[in-house]
Amino acid sequence: MSIITILTDFGIQHEFVGIMKGVIYGIAPDVRLVDFTHNISPQNIKEGAMSLWRAYPFFPKNTIHLFVVDPGVGTRRRPLAAKIGDQYFVGPDNGLLTPIIEDAERDNKPMEFVNLQNPKYWLAKVSKTFHGRDIFSPVAAHLANGVALSELGPSFTDPVRVEMPKPMKTANGWQAHVSVMDMFGNLTLDLPAAALQNRTDVLFRLHGVEISGVVESYGHRAPGELVAVIDSEDYLELAEVNGNIAKRLKAAPGDMVEVILSE
Repeated sequence: MSIITILTDFGIQHEFVGIMKGVIYGIAPDVRLVDFTHNISPQNIKEGAMSLWRAYPFFPKNTIHLFVVDPGVGTRRRPLAAKIGDQYFVGPDNGLLTPIIEDAERDNKPMEFVNLQNPKYWLAKVSKTFHGRDIFSPVAAHLANGVALSELGPSFTDPVRVEMPKPMKTANGWQAHVSVMDMFGNLTLDLPAAALQNRTDVLFRLHGVEISGVVESYGHRAPGELVAVIDSEDYLELAEVNGNIAKRLKAAPGDMVEVILSE
């Protein structure tokens, strides 16, 4: 039984995600569907990229990841399907796969990309504004039924990429960036904890506010204190205990964070 995950910026107030699921079940009724999230900020490709990158490794091989954050819908942007390593991806070719592609290149994983040009595997009527329903959902369902990537369209080797912020080494530490803001307002940095080499004599500076040291978890400090922790993906994270550091410091993804190691 195949698994299809779904990630969108559609929200859950309206019917769009449910329609996509209906299309999938109509083609592959035995598939299992998993919602990653539908709360990606509207048109925020980088946020979608980080969310998919953090989530997909926890799924078994041959999982199909359907993603629709698609500000270019109806334009000349390519619709794609891909196999990266041992997992499949279906969605717009707009850079959302960038961190997954970069990891695959680093780890020498095989990659295959196809331009979805075979309407046999689409809905009969294709709109200009809802390719999630008309192209991507049916393609994901046909993949789940065993259709080969090569049947879906011609291959290509130049997927679109977006510039993702990366930490930079400085004379006394790192210049990092906020990469993820969760619903609690916690701020994950793009700096892995391993970069600190187990040192805890570290100072974080964000918007002029300083946070000293790294604690084991939020509960090791009093409510209202600002802390740094190592998140569940082994990246550094800034938080307000029982509060919202993003609101408190008016911070957002992309903001620069100084990470200073004591001399």
